[in-house]
Amino acid sequence: MLFLALCIAFSVISIYTIRRFGIQSVVTTVKSSFQPCYEEPNSFQQWIRPPSNLIHTMSDKELLWRASIVPRIKKYPFRRVPKVAFMFLTKGPLPLAPLWERFLKGHEGLFSIYVHSLPTFHANFPPSSVFYQRQIPSQVSEWGRMSMCDAERRLLANALLDISNEWFILLSESCIPLYNFSVIYHYILKSGYSFMGAFDDPGPYGRGRYNDNMAPEVDIAQWRKGSQWFEVNRKLAINIVGDTTFYPKFEKFCRPACYVDEHYFPTMLTIEAGNLLANRSITWVDWSRGGPHPATFGRSDVTVDFFKRIVEGKNCTYNNRASSICFLFARKFAPSALEPLLQLSPKVLGF
Repeated sequence: MLFLALCIAFSVISIYTIRRFGIQSVVTTVKSSFQPCYEEPNSFQQWIRPPSNLIHTMSDKELLWRASIVPRIKKYPFRRVPKVAFMFLTKGPLPLAPLWERFLKGHEGLFSIYVHSLPTFHANFPPSSVFYQRQIPSQVSEWGRMSMCDAERRLLANALLDISNEWFILLSESCIPLYNFSVIYHYILKSGYSFMGAFDDPGPYGRGRYNDNMAPEVDIAQWRKGSQWFEVNRKLAINIVGDTTFYPKFEKFCRPACYVDEHYFPTMLTIEAGNLLANRSITWVDWSRGGPHPATFGRSDVTVDFFKRIVEGKNCTYNNRASSICFLFARKFAPSALEPLLQLSPKVLGF
């Protein structure tokens, strides 16, 4: 009887409370802590947008695979402005960076920068610099060995991740441009060929480096030699990063005194797409002093007459026609050359 009385009393109190204050004050509201997973809309922009950060955790194998993916439809379904990828292969600092900053100023949207340095080197460019946070994940590379070609393929692969990059130029920290940006951009834009030296050298430093074990993939008649510094279009860049046929042969059978960075790309591209090569480099170097490396130029070398000797009186073929503009870049320039380069660039370089 006592229990029944308590139940009746509780019911009466509850009915009175609900009528007077409403149900919301009686029923405790429990707010769920469950949050649905957020997924970025699968928009077209995320497929064509360049990577916001060049630092990634992909291995070389993963990177090369990702960079070699090619759309089957050639016509772009958006307005694509083709860009030039300037790829700097360096051990550390870029002492001529102020000259490149001046060269690139005002041409944003028409170029990209990629820097491959020693893994232990950390650049300290300000946020306003075109070189700010443009280092890619790098590994140690040795001159004349396959690790040097690995570094070049790594640069190409990272640059290919930006679908707007159409031309790829390999440079060193000692390279400078010989003309203003507009001249160089349109020279490359209008060219029907990529610029890579690939010639048949019958001597000991050409065919003399050929190993019979390169056959059947590479016959001695296909063996080529060329400068390490090149410019290639997107199609050839994809050929280079996607190669699995010639790489094992060169890695195993082209070792010093066979310098693989002088033979791998020229030979492979001659076999696969020789009709797309201009068979010359657009980077000027001076070998007149002899030795295994070209001449280096410092402060006292940089004069108006010096640049006249580089650009004047030259003859070459451009789109199957004679041309007097043969070189767009030059090397090797020491850090001490920066000050006179900056002083002379408006007059002799056009920027």
